[in-house]
Amino acid sequence: MQNRFVEMNRTSPCLRGQSVKEDNRDSPFSSSDEKQLLPTTKTLVMEFETKIYPQIGEYGRYNRIITLFSWFPNFAVSLNLFTDVFFTLAPESYHCKPDASLLPPFSHLGNLSRQASLNLTVPWLQGTGFSHCELYRYSGNGSNHSGDVERDLVPCTRGWEYGKPAGLQNNLVTEWNLVCDDYWKVPLQHICFMTGWTLGYILLGTDGPSLCSPPFRCSLWSSGSHDVSFKQSSCVPIPPPVPRLNIIRSLEWCGPSHRLMVSMVSGFFAVFAELVLPGLAVLCRDWPVLQAVATLPLLLLLSYWCCASVFPESPRWLLATSQVPQAKKCLQCFSVRNGVSVSDELFPAEKLLTEVEEAFPEDVQPVFHHVLELRHTRVIWKNCLILGFTLFIGTGIQYCFTRNLHIYSSYFYFSYFLRVLTGALACILLCLCVDRIGRRGMLLLSAIITGLSSLLLLALMQYLHGFLVLVLSVIGLLSSQALAMLSVFFGSEVMPTVVRGGTLGLIMAAGCIGMAASSLMELQNNGGYFLHNVIFASFAVLSVLCIMLLPESKNKPLPDSLKDGERQRRPPLFLSRMTRENPPLLRVQPSSAEYNRQSYSRLVSATKKMLSKDTLPYKNTISHQAPLLDGNGATQDAQEDSS
Repeated sequence: MQNRFVEMNRTSPCLRGQSVKEDNRDSPFSSSDEKQLLPTTKTLVMEFETKIYPQIGEYGRYNRIITLFSWFPNFAVSLNLFTDVFFTLAPESYHCKPDASLLPPFSHLGNLSRQASLNLTVPWLQGTGFSHCELYRYSGNGSNHSGDVERDLVPCTRGWEYGKPAGLQNNLVTEWNLVCDDYWKVPLQHICFMTGWTLGYILLGTDGPSLCSPPFRCSLWSSGSHDVSFKQSSCVPIPPPVPRLNIIRSLEWCGPSHRLMVSMVSGFFAVFAELVLPGLAVLCRDWPVLQAVATLPLLLLLSYWCCASVFPESPRWLLATSQVPQAKKCLQCFSVRNGVSVSDELFPAEKLLTEVEEAFPEDVQPVFHHVLELRHTRVIWKNCLILGFTLFIGTGIQYCFTRNLHIYSSYFYFSYFLRVLTGALACILLCLCVDRIGRRGMLLLSAIITGLSSLLLLALMQYLHGFLVLVLSVIGLLSSQALAMLSVFFGSEVMPTVVRGGTLGLIMAAGCIGMAASSLMELQNNGGYFLHNVIFASFAVLSVLCIMLLPESKNKPLPDSLKDGERQRRPPLFLSRMTRENPPLLRVQPSSAEYNRQSYSRLVSATKKMLSKDTLPYKNTISHQAPLLDGNGATQDAQEDSS
């Protein structure tokens, strides 16, 4: 069986298989690590992009349809995520309600106009208007309410009068009076919200869950229900890993030339959700109505579970985990729906399915991996740590730039739409530049610009004109969003298929921690803003050195096994035009052409004809002269003299 397996793998055009012993000579693992990382049975390396992918229709009609359906969950989740901005937004103008018990006995608020009663009861702060949290309390022995009456400041006693929040008539802040001494509950709620997303990416982020598996059902159910209940309870919500599954599946369905386009269009759907959210807030007016409208698209995701053809399983992951029956059904489904047909075959992918069946042993068992196995790796764990670090920086440092936008203009929609437009511009910039300068080069450029913008604002903030501060903030916000987007996309390409779900969940969880860092500053009333800016600016400079250690995934197949992920090496940074990814300090010659049976047979026949000819310049001739020495070793002349 083993000889047949090795012989078949040498001749098969679709599969390349090797036993564990044959792979040991180039393995990056030690013998002890290899026993833990690799199954004891034969390990197959499936050439999915070059061999299997073309035979099932490549990026055909069915692949384009399911890719379109994979973009909608990103819109639904982003719409639900950013509603928290409107729910917890404090109105621009609010003040304490006048309290008649704090006035002298002779004063009657009913005889005064509204403006006069406010001037009498609410302090006026220069530059900001009426005080938000204090009232005047007059002494009881005053004779009138002129300016010489003794009075002191006290907290609000009867609640607050609010202006209209942005887009909504009321929200959680105005309904529950989350201002002044209770304002700390707003950033704490946001920290709990991001903590729930972090736990969701880690706990529900199983490696490659099936559409009908319990983790995916749980994720769809929680996506439709967690937002309805978390604002009415004190528990920490655990959101779905729908964005993570969306990224993984959409990349594994397409080839190297379409991966960037699919990922960036998904980003445009998220930006579109942020653009339409203010309009929905104006139409809904009340926060419970907006809550229901934002949750409705998430409930529609339950239809993906009812219709498996809309969100099928990844055939790449099924083959990588040795789930042969499911992989054959999935490949057959893709082949039929893409319209791939061969006239002399009963089934379009019959040859491919036969080779898959012959390549795997009959008693092969599925082999699943988890993120805890990363402790036995070196390259994969390093890549995961670096990309999680860059995503943490990209999401956490945005607070430093958006705070400057609020200083430049206190108008809410100015900073909101400027941030959304920079996100759309970052997507366009990545679409134009990533395929030209590579993933690693663009990630390095984004980190450099982010770090320089943050350092310039940190050092020259008090010396720069307001417009220059705005320009540097916009540039830094643009580069930081590009850094965050590209970190997620880059991580989905360099992580192996068998652990892509878990590792990408860890990377995106680091991004949620960075988003929670801004709320931590608000929880301290911006007391540690300078330290926050210094730390993230230093991290951005440090990430420049870390990015140099990453491999390049441009125009390269996705790694499937842990060994594929460990074989990734960082290429030279500049002037690297070779198609292969070369190890450092080594120049590897381009690979030879593929084996051609007809050319080989011609070469063999020509060689035989040349060897069969008698007149060859290098052919040895047999000499007919007598030997110089006889059998006893004496010469002929010596024998004649003796006679």
